Amino acid sequence: MEIREYKKELERRSRTSRVYRNYQLTGLVIARILSDEKHKTLYIQLAKNINNQTLMGIARDVADRNLKKPGAYFMAILKSKKLFRNVKKHKQIKIKLRYKKRTSKKGKK
Repeated sequence: MEIREYKKELERRSRTSRVYRNYQLTGLVIARILSDEKHKTLYIQLAKNINNQTLMGIARDVADRNLKKPGAYFMAILKSKKLFRNVKKHKQIKIKLRYKKRTSKKGKK
């Protein structure tokens, strides 16, 4: 009985989110304001590098407009205000795989 209760407790804990930094909370709040939970990591990254009050103001303004794609409009406003200069870009590494074609020696003499 105790093992089952312990497993249920672990499952319950795993569903709750943990916020350790202020910018994480700001990013999650922006994702909820814009109804865009799918891209919450993007908003957390933006909140880490851009002033939180500015982001919250823009998000509230976008949410009040009742748009079909508030996340896209939010990003367009950030781009027009040139706030992306502060965002660190991660380098993407391209990996090229090279395969050697194996020739079968069956049938060859």
